[in-house]
Amino acid sequence: MNPFSAPADRRAGTLCPLAPAEVLSVNRYARFRHRLRRTVIQLGERVARPPEEPPAPEASWPLPPEPRSVPRARRLVRARLAEWGLEEQSEVAELLVSELVTNALDHARGAIRLTLRCQDGLLRCEVEDAHPAAPRMRRARDDDESGRGLYMLDLLACCWGSARTPAGKAVWFELPVDALSEDRVA
Repeated sequence: MNPFSAPADRRAGTLCPLAPAEVLSVNRYARFRHRLRRTVIQLGERVARPPEEPPAPEASWPLPPEPRSVPRARRLVRARLAEWGLEEQSEVAELLVSELVTNALDHARGAIRLTLRCQDGLLRCEVEDAHPAAPRMRRARDDDESGRGLYMLDLLACCWGSARTPAGKAVWFELPVDALSEDRVA
C-alpha cells in the first residue's frame, strides 16, 4: 500500500496500516523534502539578490572662513588621495580645490565644507559654502589678477557644476581615476 494514498486520519493515527519502520522512513522523507525545499528557496534568494557593494570612500572636513583654509584644503586633499592610492590625481585636485575654497572665501560668508568621494571611476570634490548664488564664468582681461578659476576648472576637470544646498551651494568637479587605482580604493 502506498503511504501517500492512505486517508489522512489513517496516516497520523494508530490505525495506520504501515509498520513503525515504514512510518519512520516516510517522516524522514518528508523532513528531507522540507529541508531541500528550504535550501532551494534560500539559494534562490541569494542568487536573485544583487551583491552588496562596499560604500564609496568619502571624506569631509569643515574649514574655517579664513585664508589659512586654502593651504589646509590642499594638504587634506593630498593626504587623502595618497591614502586612497590616487596620487596621480593629487596635483590637479589640489589646484582645483584651492580655487574653489578661494572663491568661497571671496564670495561667501560663513563656514566652508570640503568633501571628497571616489565612486564609479571618478573622484568627486565638493566645496560647500553659505552663498546661494551659483558661480559664473566671467571674461578676465590680460591684466586682471583674478577671474580665471572657473576656466581652469572647465579645462582640467572632466565635468563640474554647482547645486543648491539647504545652507547655500556646493560647487563640485570630477576627475577620472584609472581602474587599477579604483580597485585600491575599494
